[in-house]
Amino acid sequence: MSFRIIGAFIGFLSSGFFGAVVGFMIGSYIDQAYGGTSEESYEQNNFSNPYQSQRVHPADFKNSLLILIAAVMKADGVAMKSELDLVKSMLLRTYGENETRLMLLKLRDYLKEDHNLNDVCRNLRNRMGYSPRLELVHILFRISRADGVISEAEVQLIQQVATQLGISTPDYLSLRAMFVESVDSDYKILDVSNSASEEEVKKAYRKLALRFHPDRLQGLSDNEKKSAEEKFIRVQKAYENIKKNKGWK
Repeated sequence: MSFRIIGAFIGFLSSGFFGAVVGFMIGSYIDQAYGGTSEESYEQNNFSNPYQSQRVHPADFKNSLLILIAAVMKADGVAMKSELDLVKSMLLRTYGENETRLMLLKLRDYLKEDHNLNDVCRNLRNRMGYSPRLELVHILFRISRADGVISEAEVQLIQQVATQLGISTPDYLSLRAMFVESVDSDYKILDVSNSASEEEVKKAYRKLALRFHPDRLQGLSDNEKKSAEEKFIRVQKAYENIKKNKGWK
């Protein structure tokens, strides 16, 4: 059985949705290092992996995660308490009190240091599947919005990370539009142009609604489900806004 499935299952049992996401990412990271599935092997063959000969420990993923979190937190020049509180709550639900305490100490050190994000992202890209990398970018956006405002410096940093993680431009723009409002946010979320036909918009909405539908999230608590449904709700809102602006029924 894949490490990613095991990791997601254990993470969900111990920590709910966020634990499942992190468990899935760690499992994917380990799967890639040990060969992975045929899909993963294809991805490895298409991206040079300078770390391929090394054995992987989950701590490698934790350090990479903390480095990226620290980079986002200090991107605008100051690490806000609200951001730290959100990170702490995420880590507590996933790793428990003792491990979280140690990770927060590392995070404090990483906030004072500069790291080569190219190396960190290349390592993650070569050892993780596409879906968990996409979830990682979503988590970084959530952290950057914890203080109520996402600065331009934070957006640029997350865009840099997303590019280095191999996230496609449409997927990145769709995620960004969920957190950064603009006149065309709704169209970017659905990945359609503002001149798209009613049928094209409806097709794009159905595709994303199926991808993020709450029926796939059965068994979560109310709070966890609310977090997991965030993308689905934003997709719905974007679709309704476009229909209203266009005068479609």
